[in-house]
Amino acid sequence: MSLDTIKQPITQELDVFEGRFRDAVRSHVPLLDKVTWYIVQRKGKQVRPMIVLLSAKIFGPINEASYTAAALVELIHTATLVHDDVVDDANVRRGFFSINALWKNKIAVLVGDFLLSQALLLTVKNKQYKMLEVLNNAVKEMAEGELLQMEKARRLDIKEEVYFDIIRQKTASLIAAACCAGAVSTVDGNEELENKMRLFGEKTGMAFQIRDDLFDFGDDDVGKPLGIDIKEKKMTLPLIHALSQASWSEKRRIINIVKNESHRNEKVAEVIQFVRQSGGIEYTRQAMYRYRQEAFDILDTFPDSPARESLRELLIYVTERKK
Repeated sequence: MSLDTIKQPITQELDVFEGRFRDAVRSHVPLLDKVTWYIVQRKGKQVRPMIVLLSAKIFGPINEASYTAAALVELIHTATLVHDDVVDDANVRRGFFSINALWKNKIAVLVGDFLLSQALLLTVKNKQYKMLEVLNNAVKEMAEGELLQMEKARRLDIKEEVYFDIIRQKTASLIAAACCAGAVSTVDGNEELENKMRLFGEKTGMAFQIRDDLFDFGDDDVGKPLGIDIKEKKMTLPLIHALSQASWSEKRRIINIVKNESHRNEKVAEVIQFVRQSGGIEYTRQAMYRYRQEAFDILDTFPDSPARESLRELLIYVTERKK
C-alpha cells in the first residue's frame, strides 16, 4: 500500500496541518524566514504528522488540539534533523543540500533553536501542557540516546540490551510521543488509552529503526550505499549478533576493522560479508517482526476504523520499505 492510500482518512486534515505548520515557522527576520521557507518546500513524507492525526482520529474527530500536536511533533522533528546535520557534518538531507551546507553551522544551530522555541510557544499558547510534557520527555530521551551511542562507539562494547535502549531513546521516543500526543487531543483525559498509544508508537519506532539498520548491510537491493553505520563506528543489531556468534579471534579481528580500518571500503565490505554469513540479517529481521507484532496486538485492542486500518498499513509500510 502507498502512503497516499494510507493518508486517505486524513487527507483534508493534512492539508489544514500544512497551512498551520507554515504559519508556525514564519518569522519577521528575513534570513530566518528564507531558511524556514526552504525547509517547508523540501518537506519529507510527513510520516510523523500522519501518525499524530491518525492516532487522534481513532478516538474522535480531529480538533484544534490535534493540529497543535501534529505541528508540535513536526517542529521538534525538523529541529532535531537540522541539529543532527550539524553534529554529523552532513551536507545532504532528503536529496537536497542541508541547512548547514547552504548557510553554515552557526545559522543551522540557531534555526534549530528557533524551531524548538516555536514548538514550546505553540503548546503554551494553546494551553496544551500535557502535550508539552510528552514531547519534552521525548526530546530529553533523544539527546540521551545519541550521547549513549557516542559513548559506546568509543569502546565498541554494545550488548543487545544497550542497542535496544539506544534506538528506543533515539528514534522510538519521538514516534511514541507522536502517537501519545495525538491520543491526548481526543481521548478526553483517558490516561490508559494515552499510555497504550504511546506504547504502540514505541513498538512501531523500534521496528522502524531496526529496518533502517538492516539497510546498512544490504539485506535487500535498495540502491543505497552500504556500510555507513560501520564507517561511523555504530554498532547495530546485525553486527552485535554476528559478533556474539563469532570465535574470540574472529571477534577481535572484526572489532579491529570497525575501530581502525572502517575508512577503507574493502574492509567495510569484509564486515558486511561477515554479518551476512553469521545469520545477523535474519536474526535482526525477526527482532523487527517481533516488535511489529507487539504493535499490531496493541492496535487490535482499539475500535475498528479507517484510521486504525491506516496505522496498521503504515506499520507494514515502514517495516517493508525499500528506502
